[in-house]
Amino acid sequence: MSSLGANNSNSATSTTNNNEESKTTIYSMLTDQPITIPDSCLFGICRPVSEFEKLNCIGKGTYGVVYRGRDKISQEIVALKKVRMENEQWGLPISSMREINLLLNLRHENIVELREVAVGKSLRSIFLVMTYCEQDLASLLDNMSQPFTEAQVKCIGLQLFRGLNYAHKRFIVHRDIKVSNLLLTDHGYLKIADFGLARQFTLPNGSMTPMVVTLWYRAPELLFGSKYQTTAIDIWSAGCVLGELLCHRPLLPGRSEIQQIDLIIEMFGTPTEKIWPGLNDLPSLKHFSLRQQPYNNVKQTFPWLTNAGLRLINFMFMYDPCKRATAEDCLRSSYFKEAPLPCENDLMPSFPQHRNQISSSSNQPRPALSARLSSSSNEPTSAVNDSRKRQNLPPLRVGCTNVKRTRKS
Repeated sequence: MSSLGANNSNSATSTTNNNEESKTTIYSMLTDQPITIPDSCLFGICRPVSEFEKLNCIGKGTYGVVYRGRDKISQEIVALKKVRMENEQWGLPISSMREINLLLNLRHENIVELREVAVGKSLRSIFLVMTYCEQDLASLLDNMSQPFTEAQVKCIGLQLFRGLNYAHKRFIVHRDIKVSNLLLTDHGYLKIADFGLARQFTLPNGSMTPMVVTLWYRAPELLFGSKYQTTAIDIWSAGCVLGELLCHRPLLPGRSEIQQIDLIIEMFGTPTEKIWPGLNDLPSLKHFSLRQQPYNNVKQTFPWLTNAGLRLINFMFMYDPCKRATAEDCLRSSYFKEAPLPCENDLMPSFPQHRNQISSSSNQPRPALSARLSSSSNEPTSAVNDSRKRQNLPPLRVGCTNVKRTRKS
């Protein structure tokens, strides 16, 4: 009997030790003493992702997969962004940590709202729960039957500059402004999304990697290897977006960094040390010289724009980042105060939700320029665009019908 009692006692002691070993402890930074985490706090306060129903995949990117989902409790439609964790051994990737930290502190009607973080059964299953937006500009532009009017472009542009102005005043640079990262709701509100590459900066500015921003929207200082980045790189990207909306095609669709530089020079002329002090000291320019093109072709690209519109475009594409427009400068531009005036958000058109159409190609990334410019039954002919050019109208984007734009006096 005594032997049996001893065995039971040893078993109980062993169970107690195992339970104590399985408990997670942390050490206080003040006392350097262990603190036992209560069972109720072991898994934090994040909701389980099982409380959300995944409806369909609406996008894939470098840093995650985005699903349209439904909150099973509130029945609200939300966006669920699953954090990519394949190559991570030490927890959340730094890009996701930055995105979560920044979005939790950014609250603006033109910036996507991070509601909460949901977790799955494993550490590799982490989801960002965000406000759902019905469209992204990239898929919308590729599926529109007719282009945005100039009043609608102004409405979108103003909202983009308001969102950027809010972020820039808080010393946050997005570093990846492009049409696929701009979302649009059915109520006409634009939301800046995907802050995975965003960084907070300080004054004086520290160095950052130049390999950011999608090539078509990359500022020349990044292409020339500058490690010092300011909010000016977002303004250059926003100018590319505005130009794309105005002329219904990508403004500077380079296939390589060399071609991208060549397209920029073709559009804005060759930069010089006189107009951009410090140009010759940039790393890339120590290895090659730029071709000489003294002319600015903005007016030839946008012949229908008013002088105010041309001034805004040129201001956003100033070579010297220190002289380039700020988001606040863009908001004050007289271009947005002249006819046609920006339309109200509620008057923006609504569109079919192409991202929610279930098909074999529904989750494919935006096609490359060569694919989008390939022959199709809806492709505008050169004769059509020649006719529109003679009327001082912008060329039609691939997939757009020849709808004559009505200009207000």
